[in-house]
This record gives sequence, structure tokens and C-alpha cells, in this order.
Amino acid sequence: MSAEIKNLSPQPVWGYFYDLTQIPRPTGHMEAVTRFMVAFGKGLGLETLQDEVGNVLIRKPATPGMENHKTVILQSHLDMVPQKNSSVKHDFTTDPIQAYIDGDWVTAHETTLGADNGIGAAFAMAVLADKTIKHGPVEALFTVDEEVGMDGAFGLKPGFLKGEILLNCDSEEEGELFVGCAGGADLNISWQFKEDTYIPEGDVAVKISLTGLKGGHSGVDIHLGRANANKLMFRFLKEAVRDLGARLSWIDGGSLRNAIPREAFAIVTIPGDNVEALWEFIADYEEIYRTEYKGVETNIRFAGEMTDLPKTLIPEEIQDNLINAVEGCQNGVISMLADFPGTVESSSNLASVKTSDELIDIKILVRSSSETRKEAVCSSLESVYAMAGAKVEYGDAYGGWQPNIDSVILKVMQKTYQELYGKKPSVKVMHAGLECGIIQETYPNMDMISIGPDLQFPHSPDERINIASVQKVWDFIVATLANI
Repeated sequence: MSAEIKNLSPQPVWGYFYDLTQIPRPTGHMEAVTRFMVAFGKGLGLETLQDEVGNVLIRKPATPGMENHKTVILQSHLDMVPQKNSSVKHDFTTDPIQAYIDGDWVTAHETTLGADNGIGAAFAMAVLADKTIKHGPVEALFTVDEEVGMDGAFGLKPGFLKGEILLNCDSEEEGELFVGCAGGADLNISWQFKEDTYIPEGDVAVKISLTGLKGGHSGVDIHLGRANANKLMFRFLKEAVRDLGARLSWIDGGSLRNAIPREAFAIVTIPGDNVEALWEFIADYEEIYRTEYKGVETNIRFAGEMTDLPKTLIPEEIQDNLINAVEGCQNGVISMLADFPGTVESSSNLASVKTSDELIDIKILVRSSSETRKEAVCSSLESVYAMAGAKVEYGDAYGGWQPNIDSVILKVMQKTYQELYGKKPSVKVMHAGLECGIIQETYPNMDMISIGPDLQFPHSPDERINIASVQKVWDFIVATLANI
């Protein structure tokens, strides 16, 4: 089924995208895909370089007569977010993506598709290989490990790139030109504790599962009001502890810092006499959540099952502090941008809550296009968890990409799009983090725009890319290169 994708139009783009789906490339496992990209560049007879962190740069000379045009950099990242439904067996480090055509879209079987940002890389590869399109000097920059830490962009050194204009191919709405994006900061929160080995006689254990949420990209999809599995699970746990005498032994909610949590699981002990009340409680909460998220979440499943009695519990004081802190933690949209109506300025994603080896670990990603607002949100979250006795540490942080109102490439692309499609493209700022802001710190005079086809539900197993929009973006890239 996957190979049928290679017959879609534009055929070179889809062919290269298919090739990328066959190479396992989750963040942190870049060796195979960078080897592939180096071989691709050298196979075309083009100058191919790789820097210290693994980024690959391929240079293509201008077509005759366009040697004096400005050098354009086509930039995309090679890694993908490894998310799958719990019902499917898939090893992202060894297994190819099972992509298929679903009507007007391409999607994958129960996993992320990797169009974020495989389709951007495929656009660049198609430009490098095409001998018919007109363009000035081209550099194709393929960065590594963008999804966790943006290591490739941070590792770029001055002088590695020669281009003056950068066309980032990592945005997700055709017909929109992105001129700025939010920065981000990680908060790593933890409690170290000594496990409680006393479990009252007559207690039984129950595993509680919250599944079926949509999740999604914590930047692109945060404004959609989707449920956060961690927030929902701890809302339930607070009442279960208070009203039914539940004790928490283990929690595993969410996974990646930049993905809205879709699932959460917990093991609790409870007096045997309260089990029937717990089943009713779970059923009631499932109905509450389905009602509250009607029209947003369509498949919420909240269930409990008997399980083996655990050997230890989280100490009651730590348990209560954890529950109260998660309940009080800001999550979702916090502020909106006045200059770009409908665009989120600041947000928080309570990405994961996990217990193991006498340790509770929480990860939160804060995003904002305002550095001061980002600091304020981080400070607010720090206060909540510090009052609950947790250790709070700041992890990776990156600045936003500030719009350039005098952008030459913006004017060229607006005019080109108007000529192609008879309407003006929207000019927007993205709440998700793009590598442009980091690259801008190393190359402050570089003129940048971000574009991409229609991509829905990235960072979730529902990820899909619109076929017709890929053709439109390809035509737009070709026309833009000819006009610069």
C-alpha cells in the first residue's frame, strides 16, 4: 500500500517522501537518515557537507544565466516525532512507517506519519534533483534532532551557510506565509521520596486507563481546546483519594514534551468495600469528560480493571502534594497575540507525569512569542510546584523568531502567490517553535519565511497530509525560486 504514494503528483516529491518513510528516524536516531542524505547529495554530484552535530548541507549551482541571483536556502529537519496508539506494535528505531492514501490525504497506520518534516525534506530533494527548473544558487539544509532540543539548529556555526534567504518548509498550512514563531522553555519537575510499604489489609489494586484522546502538536494544536490526559487523570484522582480512600502507587501519563498527552495510566489501591463505588465513579467521570469535550474529543475512554497488589505506595504527603500541584498547574492557552488575531502568544503543555524508582518526574513545555511572558509563565509554574515541595529545574530554552517587516522574500512570495493562485496569501506568526529563530541568532541578517502544505494533527497517530496542497506548495516553491 505504501508504495502507491510514489505515484502521486508531484511524483518526485512524493517519491522522496516515500523513501524517507522507509528510514527509521525518530529524534536521537539520525545516523541512517543522515547517511542517506549524504549519499543522495553525492550521488547527484553536488557539493555535500556534514557539520559536527550531523546537519547535512547540499549545494546546487545556479541554472545558466542566474548565477548572480541571491542564494536561497531550503531548510527542513530530518527527525520525526515517534507517537503511536497503544494498540499497535511498532518500533520507531527499526520499523518503516506504514503510510497509505486515505481519500484526499496521506496518513499512517496507527503511528505518526513523519510528514513533519519529511515533506519539507522531500521538497528540497526534488529541487536538488530537478534539471529543468530555474533558480539561482541553492543550498539545502537538513537539520537533525529538531523535535527534542533543536540540537541541529543550535549546532550551526557561522560560515557554514552562504545563503542570504532561508525558506523553511516546516509549517503546516498551505496559502500562509509565516514570518515569526514562539520561543520555548522546558521545566523539569521532580520529587524524590522513600516508598511506603504499608498497604492496609483488605485493600485491593486497580489499574485506571484514560485513552482515546486526540493529543496533537503542543504548539500548532494547543488552541483547539483538546483534553490533556494528565489533567483529566489527576482531576479524577483528587476525588478518588478524598472520597474513596484511594492511594496512588504508580502513574504514567503522556510522553513527549511537544505532544499534548493522549493517554494516562495509574495504579491505585482502595479498600475492597469501595470497589463498586470506584467503578461507578470511573463511569461517571467518563460521561463528564465526554460531555465537557463534546465536539472536541470524540473517543474518550476511561476504564478500570483489577490488578495485582503493588508492593509499595507513594507516601501520602507526596501523593497529595503531587495531585494538588498538577490540579493547580496552568495548562493550554494562557494569552493571545493582539497584533495577529487568533494566534496564541503563550501556552503551557503539561506533557508527562511519570513515576519510577522512588522518583516522580514531570515535564512541561512553555511556549511564548514574548520572552518576558515566557519567563512569567515559567515563574508561575515554578511557584506552584515549589510550594508542593518539588525540585524545579529549567531545561532547554530557545528564543522566538521575530518578524521582519522589511522582508524582501516576503514581498516576492506574496506577489508570486498572487500571480499563481489569484489571491493574497495570509501572513502569520506561528505559536509552534520553528528553527528559524535559532538560526537567526547565528545568522542575524538572513531573510526568512516558512511555508508548507496542509498538515493536520502532527505529533499524533492521526497525522495526515493533504495531497493537493503538496502540489500547490511545490509549484509555489518552483515559481519563487525563479522570481528571486
